[in-house]
Amino acid sequence: MAPKRTKSKTPSPDPNGIFSGMVVFLVETGVQPRRLQSVLLYQWLEDTLSLGEKEPEDRYRLQLVKQEEEEECKPNKSALNDNVSSGDEVSPPKKTKSSPPQNDKVLQPHSHTLVDDAQKEGSFESPDSPTTSNTLSGSQSPTSGSPRPPPTPDKDASLPYSPPDLNRNITEIFGKLINIYRALGDDRRSFSYYKAIPVIEKLPFKIESAEQVKNLPGIGKSLQDHIQEIVTTGKLSKLEHFETDEKVKAISLFGEVWGIGPATALKLYEKGHRNLDDLMDEESLTHSQKLGLKYFDDIKTRIPRNEVQEMEQLLQKVGEEILPGVVIVCGGSYRRGKASCGDLDIVITHPDRKSHKGFLARYVKRLKDVKFLREDLVFSTHSEQGTDSGVDTYFGLCTYPGRELRHRIDFKVYPRDIYAFGLIAWTGNDVLNRRLRLLAESKGFRLDDTGLFPATLGSGGKRGSKASASLRFDTEKEVFDFLGFPWLEPHERNL
Repeated sequence: MAPKRTKSKTPSPDPNGIFSGMVVFLVETGVQPRRLQSVLLYQWLEDTLSLGEKEPEDRYRLQLVKQEEEEECKPNKSALNDNVSSGDEVSPPKKTKSSPPQNDKVLQPHSHTLVDDAQKEGSFESPDSPTTSNTLSGSQSPTSGSPRPPPTPDKDASLPYSPPDLNRNITEIFGKLINIYRALGDDRRSFSYYKAIPVIEKLPFKIESAEQVKNLPGIGKSLQDHIQEIVTTGKLSKLEHFETDEKVKAISLFGEVWGIGPATALKLYEKGHRNLDDLMDEESLTHSQKLGLKYFDDIKTRIPRNEVQEMEQLLQKVGEEILPGVVIVCGGSYRRGKASCGDLDIVITHPDRKSHKGFLARYVKRLKDVKFLREDLVFSTHSEQGTDSGVDTYFGLCTYPGRELRHRIDFKVYPRDIYAFGLIAWTGNDVLNRRLRLLAESKGFRLDDTGLFPATLGSGGKRGSKASASLRFDTEKEVFDFLGFPWLEPHERNL
């Protein structure tokens, strides 16, 4: 069952905290003039970000008063603090320094030409996108100049991400449950385990009782019970049930094949397939799914950081030969400082705002000529057609020079004006991307890898469709600052 969150009736957050006395204004968009919908305690936003999902507003709503009554009815700090609601999951500590599947990302972009079953079923999660509004032109920050190359990291930032990881007995079991729930199409449960893992692996002590983690963010009552069972018995009955259930085992296994989503995995099971050998002669598989099956073991093999670094250097060298000044950054877990990577996420742009057009086709051809790129999975170009925000996409398989072992690699070529959003999305991690999306939503915006769009209301009060233009920001930090989220260097984003 999903972790249950219980709300205490009279929580008492730090009365002297940095956000004490602050409120959140929710404004109805899509109407002129804009109308104030409600005023919420700031704790609503804190709890929403901590829990990774939008909290109901009722517990946090402050009563609106008429202007002539304001002087008599102004809430004071103590009143605000007394009326806050909070869950059993506490908000994560705020940093005081300059302060989303299956490929380690949540904000996974989409491509209209992607024919793989995984996209049709939503395996490549693409955030909802908003419609435009012309009332925030004063908030826009026009960009100018060229993209800055990644700053030279300090000594600590350049070190691989290496937490103590004293509780691998717990995180390994949670990792298996993530894959199972993803395969079953239960992203909600999968994400609850996903956001708990980095919290647990960073602990500087070995957990011996659930009491030690009951106040940590992302560890609700159900996960505490799981942890208690694991530290007491060395196993988890829920996982054992899944591992002995033939249907769950088969669907989970099929879902690990690149390009196969939950719906297709279920169909394959219903056809009588039970293992990967059964799929070898399955005619319904697409070309990309067959490649995912053929190189199943290769794709699951993690890539050492030093090899990723060498491949990034090769990619930069080839890119410069084709287009001088091109900006090529390896994002994902590599940019976050991890010691190994599941795949390569390559984010590309050009400072002059025009030379990125047509670059990807030439780049892919040259990388095939040098036998770096070996098989194509997805290839879609939009920069020259001006569609899909002008983002060009390539997903494929590559090899480390001198070897035949296949690795997954993704290229995303962004127009300079939205490059910062692509870099944030493809750096991750999932937890951070989810929190940024929720924060943007709370401020009346819609965030994805192609921009930050003023949100409007569609019919029936639902969110509107994607706008044609995004607010423009030159750097990732400007996006963080605009949203009011503490700035995190890439190596600090393993939330």
